[in-house]
Amino acid sequence: MEILIEEYEGGFWAAALDDGHLEGVEIDPPEEVVRWGSVYLGIVRRIDKAADAAIVELEDGVFGYLNARDVRIYDQDRVPKKIDGAIGKALPVGSKIVVQAKEGSIDTTVEKDDPERIEFKYSRLSMDVSLQGRFMIFTPFEKTNRVSQRIRNKNLQKQLVEMLDQMRGVEGCILRASAHNTQNDVLKSESDRLNEAWDRIEEDAAKLDGPVCLLKGPNAIKRILSDFAKYQIDGIYVVTMDHLEATQNWCEEFAPDLVTKITPIEIPNAQTDLGLFEFRDIIGEIESLFHPYCLITGGASIIIQGTAALSAIDVNRGGHKGSNLAVNIDAAKAIARQIRLRNIGGIIICDFLDMKGKVEKDNLIQYLK
Repeated sequence: MEILIEEYEGGFWAAALDDGHLEGVEIDPPEEVVRWGSVYLGIVRRIDKAADAAIVELEDGVFGYLNARDVRIYDQDRVPKKIDGAIGKALPVGSKIVVQAKEGSIDTTVEKDDPERIEFKYSRLSMDVSLQGRFMIFTPFEKTNRVSQRIRNKNLQKQLVEMLDQMRGVEGCILRASAHNTQNDVLKSESDRLNEAWDRIEEDAAKLDGPVCLLKGPNAIKRILSDFAKYQIDGIYVVTMDHLEATQNWCEEFAPDLVTKITPIEIPNAQTDLGLFEFRDIIGEIESLFHPYCLITGGASIIIQGTAALSAIDVNRGGHKGSNLAVNIDAAKAIARQIRLRNIGGIIICDFLDMKGKVEKDNLIQYLK
């Protein structure tokens, strides 16, 4: 696995390649106003009674919305208290609260002085804060340790939780699926660093007036290195010096085994941004992610359409000569890859070709799993 770090029009791009093929891409666009995972000392500016939500100012002129279901009120022992009544009673206008962005937002404005500018949408917020590490997620308001749902073996889940519980000072941590073979001292060190980060957030929240960002969410390189933590990283190639320093700093803190893998690289005759991506011939793979379709080996294709409620994926036979099950198997492989590459979440409905009986359907489900 190789990681490529690039820049495009001031935005931060990170791509993961396996045997030369794109396996993941993360982007921090230059128009980004709120980054997913950022923690703020916000101020409640308005209550939307109809939606039972609070409009929270995060920074000067930047807002998010907090639904009643995402409100968390704790006593001194960090035991959650139930909200009594509407959100406005628990969080009156002017309240200072620590919130985390669970969605990012970008400013779609082209001309700042355009009176008909399109305003960026408000980011969804939560008072249920979690801090992302490479192998762990720290949830400061939880007392129990957990493991990722991606680890499906119940016995292994139990063993990993017991391991975490035996570590002194490790509390409220979620172990990522990629970490089950990681040494205990590495996990303990990461837990300590995430705890220290939360302590700084609490200290700043107590002394600052707000609204202010207390911790920026993980950038593209942090997200992609965490997502591919279970893979062997053979090299991390960085073009710009600013990103080289940022990559080195994060790896020194959370991934010291990767520090020696970081290599600054200069692309010969590069005239534009993304020269490294062009040199490694992955621009076409990235551009294909903006198309609503994906071609499959054998002549079939899938159509991907997103709606406000769900994502629908339709399988088309095209020129594929195999059976319906064979077409569906090929489509399942492509669907899994596209879901990951396009970061599709929520409800996903796949309309496969009709099959012969329960046995074929079970085979397809098992393959997709």
